Amino acid sequence: MLALRIDAMQPSLERVGRFSAQSSRERLAASFAVQHMHHIVFDGDKRIGFISLKPEGDDALRLDHLYLRTGCQGLGIGEWALNWAKAQARQQGKDILVTTLVESDSNRFYLRHGFEKEGADGVDVHYRWRVSAEGVC
Repeated sequence: MLALRIDAMQPSLERVGRFSAQSSRERLAASFAVQHMHHIVFDGDKRIGFISLKPEGDDALRLDHLYLRTGCQGLGIGEWALNWAKAQARQQGKDILVTTLVESDSNRFYLRHGFEKEGADGVDVHYRWRVSAEGVC
């Protein structure tokens, strides 16, 4: 999973001057909770990514990890995984929180899928998808 995370994150981390294999390992270890992780499998048995969605407070779920191998991005698989996460949030009546890197392509991805920017600090941008906004014009 570390190799997959590095594959997915290295270009964005290099753009902000923060890539380090050791830091990537430490950050994954600090936030990874196996009970909340799900493999993203393609074509029957090819693990091409993973997603982690875990409780945060009383009203939200934290989308901690959504990574796809570089060659698997741009094919609609991330959208499929995000729709799965939204379905989980709807069932629980909770919002989804996610943090991205300032110069990551994922910023456009989350904005395009209904997330609202809540703030930024340093190289991180914080977003929220509101379950209560579902079906509102």
